[in-house]
Amino acid sequence: MMQLLIIDALNLIRRLYAVQEQRNSTEQAVLVATSAAVTQAAKRLLHQFKPTHVVAVFDGAPIGFRHHLYPDYKAGRKPMPTALAEYLPQLQQDLWMLGIDALLSDTDEADDLIATLAATLSRHGKSSVIMSTDQGFCQLLNPHIQLWDHFNQTALTAPLAQQKFGLQVHQLVDYWALTGVSGSHIKGVPSIGPKRAKSLLTRWHSLDQLLAANSQDKAEQVVISHKENALLARQLVKLVDDIELGFNLQDIRHHSLSNRS
Repeated sequence: MMQLLIIDALNLIRRLYAVQEQRNSTEQAVLVATSAAVTQAAKRLLHQFKPTHVVAVFDGAPIGFRHHLYPDYKAGRKPMPTALAEYLPQLQQDLWMLGIDALLSDTDEADDLIATLAATLSRHGKSSVIMSTDQGFCQLLNPHIQLWDHFNQTALTAPLAQQKFGLQVHQLVDYWALTGVSGSHIKGVPSIGPKRAKSLLTRWHSLDQLLAANSQDKAEQVVISHKENALLARQLVKLVDDIELGFNLQDIRHHSLSNRS
């Protein structure tokens, strides 16, 4: 039975690097330790999920369509340390030695590549596991897609996400459009926090229905008066799941180390 393991590579690597920074005194020691930690994590993931197909998706697009729509997108986010950025080819080689190919694009963000992979398989009734701590992937969850937090060793499925947020999975993009996403510097609607956003979507079911309402409710009027903010935020938050990838699944079939040349 086919199962694709999608590793959000920088999500994994940057967290492991941060741990090693605390444990090692020299940059070279940090990098060597990060290499060992990435290899160990990848081996554990392969053992846990035994995927038929696997890929590590890297962010190769510093400026994408979201930056053009909203120049402050991800503004203020701490840049990757130069030493780590220069070491990525070695980490990609480490993964390749385990039978894990790297995927990156000059034009598309890693999150959209991951969404395209998972959604494409899901449309064909095939299963994917996305290894990431990024909650933004919750919008993709369905019976064929789950999110795996390697650091807490926990799975997030569609029913668990609905329990966590108190909303249906298909409402999450609208929810974040209202609240904004601070980690990506995406502003939502002023004064609309998680509790109020949840209440509004419970009543109106979607942002579009809320914006079409002729409401006298104060919170709803705030959203309507900031319609452009909400619609921009939704465009920024929603993952693109139909990118032309330019390869087929056979290219990322997992082969053990013994089969690598």
